[in-house]
Parts: sequence; structure tokens; C-alpha cells
Amino acid sequence: MSRYLLQFSYDGGFFHGFQIQKNAVSVQSELEKALSTIAGIPVDLVGSSRTDTGVHAQEQFAHFDCIEEANQPKVDWVYRLNRILPASLAIQAIYQVPDDFHARFDALSRTYEYHISLTKDPFSREYAYWFEAPLNLEAMNQAAQILLNHQDFQSFSKVKTDVNTFDCQLSQASWRRQTNQLIFTIQGNRFLRGMVRAVVGTLIEIGLGKWDQVDLIRILASKDRKQAGRAVPAHGLHLIQVAYPEITFVSKCSS
Repeated sequence: MSRYLLQFSYDGGFFHGFQIQKNAVSVQSELEKALSTIAGIPVDLVGSSRTDTGVHAQEQFAHFDCIEEANQPKVDWVYRLNRILPASLAIQAIYQVPDDFHARFDALSRTYEYHISLTKDPFSREYAYWFEAPLNLEAMNQAAQILLNHQDFQSFSKVKTDVNTFDCQLSQASWRRQTNQLIFTIQGNRFLRGMVRAVVGTLIEIGLGKWDQVDLIRILASKDRKQAGRAVPAHGLHLIQVAYPEITFVSKCSS
């Protein structure tokens, strides 16, 4: 038995999140079904992140185990998987990794982007949140820097979640304007359920002038989700990158 790492991307609008759910189509269920078909045996996946319904991923990873003697991953597996997977889900590569590798726990960081469209754009409506009210980008960036000096993000976590700690270490949190969009980039070692969307919703309130940096500090200290801003729509959120130690990738099985 050997362990492999799958690299893939997907349009979250077609799935009820990454994780398998009863009576719903998920990214994990589609991938496991396709892998099991090719391998000829049941294949279970462990993902690096559990994105919510509607959230997109430009780069996502999951590991799985497969018997080497029978149908081990070969160069044509990427081609074969892409032939049977839906158009909204694509495989980029398969790597052989150490047997003790874990897609979730070995990840060094995850990077998300949230896209806000400042104009009505029919071509970005499924991938960016259309928000017409003027926003103070400087105020939002100043507030975002406060997040980098904080660790407990319980105020931005969904209430019903099974975690041992609400601590996250952020290494980046910043806004930039790109043509007719505002893009928020946030990077951290881990994220809580609903955290990024709640952070963006809170920063929008600051951009509107309804709250300021003092309010953000108060919200963080409260450890109360009700004190933070609303969660912005899922379709504007994109998982951009999952980083691993270089030694992770023992060999590339496909291209």
C-alpha cells in the first residue's frame, strides 16, 4: 500500500462543499467515485480543507492510499480521471508521498481570496460578490493588519463546530483593487468554519464607516460570533493555494 496526493480544482457552485454529505453531491464523493472506478477497489480521500457549499478552489489537495500491486497510479490516471469527472472538477496532478503524509495536518498554510465586484458583471456573477456601495479600502487594510497580531478567532467561527482550539496564525491579510474588483487575500496555518466570510463581512462594515478599528478589537475580544459582521456570500470565496514542505512530493506520477 502506497500513499498518493491528488491536486485538483473545482467550481464550488456545482457542489455542496468538499466533504461527503448525505443525499448531496460533494467534491469528495465525486472524486472517490472516480478513483474507485479506475483503481478497481474502494478509495477513501482525506482533504486538506473542507470548503463550504459554493466555495471555489483553484488549488486543493487530498491524499489516498492504493495497493501498488494492483492498478497503481500511472501517468494516464490524470487523463482517465478527467474523462469521467464532471466539467466543474479537474485533476492537475498525482504525487507519490511518504506513507505517513497527511493532506490536512502536514499543510503549512492555506491562502484564500475573496472577490468583490464593484460593478454589475454577468461574467463574474458566480465568482464575485456584487457590492455597489463605496468602500474605504485604506480603512479596511488598516483593520486587516490588526488580525495579524491576533490568535483567537472564535468571534468569526460558526457556532456549531467541533474544534479543540479557535487559535489560528495568520501571515497575510490585505485588500487590493484590481480593475473593477476588490480582492481580499488572507493566509494562515488553519481556518475555522465560516471564518473568512465572517472576517470579510466585518471588514466591509469598517469600509462602510459603520465600524472602526476599535470595534474590531472589541469584536475579537468578545469571542462572540454575534458581535461580528454577517457572513458574505460563499460564491466570492476562492481557495487559492495550499502549501506543503518540499520534501512532501517524493515523485510525480502524472503531468
